[in-house]
Amino acid sequence: MRSLTKFFRNYAKHYVLLMPFFVLFTIFYFYPLVYSVVISLMKWDGIHAPVFVDIQNYVRIVNQPRFSISMLNLGRFVLVTVPVGITIALALALLVDTFTPRWEKFFRGMYFFPVIIPMFLSAAIFRYLLSPKVGILPLALEAFGITGINWLSDPSYMVAAVALVDMWRAIGFNFLLLFAGLKAIPKEYFEAARVDGANRWQEIFHITIPQLEPVLFLVIVNGFIGALQAFDIPWLLSLSTFVNYGGTRNGMLFPVMEIYMAAWGRQDFGGASAFAVILLTITLVITVIQFAWRKHRLGN
Repeated sequence: MRSLTKFFRNYAKHYVLLMPFFVLFTIFYFYPLVYSVVISLMKWDGIHAPVFVDIQNYVRIVNQPRFSISMLNLGRFVLVTVPVGITIALALALLVDTFTPRWEKFFRGMYFFPVIIPMFLSAAIFRYLLSPKVGILPLALEAFGITGINWLSDPSYMVAAVALVDMWRAIGFNFLLLFAGLKAIPKEYFEAARVDGANRWQEIFHITIPQLEPVLFLVIVNGFIGALQAFDIPWLLSLSTFVNYGGTRNGMLFPVMEIYMAAWGRQDFGGASAFAVILLTITLVITVIQFAWRKHRLGN
């Protein structure tokens, strides 16, 4: 009893300071999460009383063609945007790290600029750049004899168009994180390596990347979580509406788009919640695997 009193006397003020966070977290994150799981087991249109239907919503959602199409699009998108985007961000960070301080500041601002551009403006820019008749990318490909690619209406290339816009925006943020990590590496490591005769590539693979591992891990985990929640870029690129969404033959249909339309377009809140829980489970599984793999690799 005395130890408990001592604990509250020493630490109560700290928990009081943390209380606003826990209250807001419970109201805006934990409660909606639990509520979504409950609603996923209900048939509910948002107007009438919910009716318990067990796992019927999950079975119905999984058997819908739009589910498989959206998940396939998401898988292709994640496999492109995460590894390619992070690799480019790392390469840019390594490149800018060799510049003088004045040029470092210039390129830090230039690469971060796409991050602060409003999403609708980014989509409008790339709808113009990818336009078959006047877009820079199609015209550049034509110079190499590559024609007939319609990035915004051909399902074979629509996911690639979404990945291109997403990487253009995300690379700047990842670049800053990785660049900050590079600056935190002690210069003595590189000086010692040069004395031993190491070249630039040996420095990168044996010093830079191992020392950047915590930052790289953060960037990779954040990249997967962000990519799995893709919504606004494909929605804007495909000019989706409540009447028609996902683009030509659902070439830009993604899970969050289908969740949004199921809930607010068709008032199928039970099915939307079931889909959301499935997507959340996939995200959690991938994240847990990443943490477990890192723990195993580090031998902890």
